[in-house]
Amino acid sequence: MNRLRYMSVRVLQGLLVLMCIATVNFMLIRAAPGDPVAVIAGEAGASDPQFVAQLREQFGLDKPVTTQLANYLGHITQLDLGFSYRQQRPVLELIAERLPATLLLTGSAFVMSLIFGVALGATASRHVGKWVDSAITFVALVFYATPLYWLAMMAVLVFSVQLSWLPGFGYFTVGSDATGFARAWDIAQHLVLPSLTLALFYMAVYARMTRASMLEVAQMDFVKTARAKGVRMGRIQRQHILRNALLPIVTLAGIQAGGLIGGAVLTETVFAWPGIGRLMFDALLQRDYNLLLGCFLVAAAVAVLFNLITDFVYTLVDPRIELG
Repeated sequence: MNRLRYMSVRVLQGLLVLMCIATVNFMLIRAAPGDPVAVIAGEAGASDPQFVAQLREQFGLDKPVTTQLANYLGHITQLDLGFSYRQQRPVLELIAERLPATLLLTGSAFVMSLIFGVALGATASRHVGKWVDSAITFVALVFYATPLYWLAMMAVLVFSVQLSWLPGFGYFTVGSDATGFARAWDIAQHLVLPSLTLALFYMAVYARMTRASMLEVAQMDFVKTARAKGVRMGRIQRQHILRNALLPIVTLAGIQAGGLIGGAVLTETVFAWPGIGRLMFDALLQRDYNLLLGCFLVAAAVAVLFNLITDFVYTLVDPRIELG
């Protein structure tokens, strides 16, 4: 099977997975306790049964669940994620507003954790048994075991409240009319703490996995042969050991990238970052089911997309992998 046909099949499989996820999410949301119409009517101060029935008819909630599901799936195929009851706007429009902030946060956290994690793991494996290895292993273990919410709060307390080095909350300075480079610099300063907090756990995981994988590859015969031929250690590390140790790291990178949006809920909430994670949390509290389903579907679509990219990268990293 050639690479183009292989990726086409994988894309079709990804679309089927998305439809299954949308179906399961819809059924779970409908089975959850709480009635959004009752909440809206209560907040409006109108518990009149006629008004409640009118809202149900307006939102399509008076129809059988199977009919609602069929309508929902039909709209998804047309890229219509529905209408937010609470915010009175299309769900796709709300998500499109928040998506750039989330992609900026998760993308920077992903790149930071991957680069620094692999570099630290490679350094530890090169100095195995020495103090450098022990220091990196200890730091990685600390960040691996520390809860994310505690790191986030400590980062705000130390670097924002005590030292006043970095802003602790928000996407940019409220009331600032900065444009161009000044605005980009303002956003970059607000980005440091949440992206670093989100990256530290996976940075520790990458460091530990890279170290273990490189030490395992270093014991293989082709590495011993390269050493016997007098090849420099730095070249052996880069071209023989690290390259062959990349497959498990690529797998983990695909999993991390796909799950970052879901994992950003806590970080965005703590740092008041206006992304999809915070939008999802607000939708859950407000029982805004259409918006919640839309956020779930977008998070799932990102996960599926990164899995496809991971599969493609597999074929580039190791051509021995069969396409099928």
